[in-house]
Amino acid sequence: MSPPDLDLVVIGDCNPDVMVLGEDVTPAFGQQEKLVDRVSLEVGGSAAITAVAAARLGLKVALIAVVGNDPAGTFMLDQLAREGVDVSTVIVRDGVPTGMTVALSRGGDRAILTALGAIALLSSADVSRDILARARHVHVSSYFLLADSLGPGLAGVLADARAVGAVTSLDTNWDPSGRWVDEHLSAAIAQADLLLPNEAEALALSGAASPGAAALALASAGPAVAVKLGERGVLCAEGSAMHQVSVPPVRPVDTTGAGDCFNAGLIAGLLQGLPLPNAAALGCATGALSTGALGGTAGAPRLPAATEAAKHAVIHAMSSAPEQAR
Repeated sequence: MSPPDLDLVVIGDCNPDVMVLGEDVTPAFGQQEKLVDRVSLEVGGSAAITAVAAARLGLKVALIAVVGNDPAGTFMLDQLAREGVDVSTVIVRDGVPTGMTVALSRGGDRAILTALGAIALLSSADVSRDILARARHVHVSSYFLLADSLGPGLAGVLADARAVGAVTSLDTNWDPSGRWVDEHLSAAIAQADLLLPNEAEALALSGAASPGAAALALASAGPAVAVKLGERGVLCAEGSAMHQVSVPPVRPVDTTGAGDCFNAGLIAGLLQGLPLPNAAALGCATGALSTGALGGTAGAPRLPAATEAAKHAVIHAMSSAPEQAR
């Protein structure tokens, strides 16, 4: 078998983000017009953002996703290719629109409206064992947007990736349906080496009452876990060992995609051979720096800047007792 020629294969969603930025971005119905500070078209989709952020960090990256044969799909393919992401594995489907998201962003908070379109057509049949064999790491984003299409075969995809030597990670992202747990997701988590939820997602996935308890509960299912806590950093759990990792806070312009950029930085650190807490420090630095510009990828840093910021990280070993891990 040939050695891997890709550092990372990302599987998931690929769609433009229409970013709406301002102090008051809440729409006023009744045919009222409201002025906002800025509207822009950006690279969107958690998988696509992770892929771009990883490429900025110097990784060789390919994306597996589905877009429509339309201007929105062309925009995404052009932007990703410009960033150095291999888009030869992105499927272009006729007769279906590319997914689209409108993100209403005010400082550190945002509301998201998504039309799935082609996003929800991705299935395990679109992920060949050959592409998995080319990767050192395989990452899956936005499980819940793909639950009905990719979900039934995802555990098999991750098992195949591990069988050919890749490390696997999963970021479920938010569940719009509110179901959170299903048999396909449980099977996929069992085949993931690393689970990467944010705080709200970790609480919903585990049913725990605190982030620390959630991290330990999710880690008990097998994978290492990194729970993203926003400006408070991240909780890393490997078995019963837990660390909190943080970097000095920044003044954010827009937090869109910060968690996806964290994922890219963490994966880059693991591929460097760093232990999980140190890799998480690189992830925290990458995520924090990404908030300096509007959209998910405009602020994504290069590796030297992220590495320098990670030098200021604080890594703190924590008690494994859930009541003390809050």
